[in-house]
Amino acid sequence: MLAFSNPVGSGTLWFHNLTTADGTPVGYDPQARAFLPMPPFCANRDIIGCNWIAPEQGAFCRSCAMTALAPDPEIPDAIPNWAETEAAKRWVLDNLGRWHWFRPEDPGTRPIFHMLAEGHTPVAMGHGYGVVTISVAEADPVIRATRRKALDEPYRTMIGHMRHEIAHMIWWRLSLREDFLAAFRQMFGDERADYPAALQQHYHQGPPQDWKLFYLTSYASAHPHEDWAETAAHLLHLTDITDSFVATGLSSPEVPRQGWDPYSEPDSALLINVAASLAVRVNHINRSMGLSDIYPFVLSETAQRKLAFVHDWLRRGAQGR
Repeated sequence: MLAFSNPVGSGTLWFHNLTTADGTPVGYDPQARAFLPMPPFCANRDIIGCNWIAPEQGAFCRSCAMTALAPDPEIPDAIPNWAETEAAKRWVLDNLGRWHWFRPEDPGTRPIFHMLAEGHTPVAMGHGYGVVTISVAEADPVIRATRRKALDEPYRTMIGHMRHEIAHMIWWRLSLREDFLAAFRQMFGDERADYPAALQQHYHQGPPQDWKLFYLTSYASAHPHEDWAETAAHLLHLTDITDSFVATGLSSPEVPRQGWDPYSEPDSALLINVAASLAVRVNHINRSMGLSDIYPFVLSETAQRKLAFVHDWLRRGAQGR
């Protein structure tokens, strides 16, 4: 994620900022990828702290307009959890916008989001025919940590959920192309395999013993659909770790040159190698504070080939190239 210039003075703005350091209201323009010091701001600004601009006064921003169902405000903590969930959505949409996904120049279908709070029944997150369902309860760190431990996952965040579920939606769009499906099945396997049965087997029997040789996560081994979504999410993780590293002015021998833009890099192997090297370095920094690794994963040769496949399609797929 980029660091942004202050439009009304000195200093830097970060992606979630609503005001400058001196209190001047600002809004983020996702088309210009810059902050503006003037309305119209999103209609959700005062409700959930959305800091994007809107097309007109009283309207929703591009991101909030994709949310068709908002959580029930009568459920405890629904609104603050929704606010954090929408913030994660804006982050991921802006990431994908670097490759033209879901921007005005993208001729394809946009995702529709159902943001649901949990009462007495957990919400099953997923995607179906362009609709992405998200449980905003997972914004609660206690709930998220409990589920991460129960599922034996090394990583679980709202940004991670957004990347994974939106990746399913992107697959659905790309699957309309015959050239994509043939290539996908060669790389990931046949997605027509029984999905419910595959998940049931995964949860009852666990992943194959050698899953680390072929998949980024154990869940990716459950079915080709999940392998794609996990791999696409990881491609976004790695690209954005690298982009954020460069944007903050940090340097490393692996970074090709000053001003390098990871999202514009066509060489998948170069991008993945730089990202993996930087992740190891930042993991080491996190350990100095007793924190978990930010990227606790190992990239096998097969996983790297899958990441390169996803990188190729995400870079050219939105506009049909």
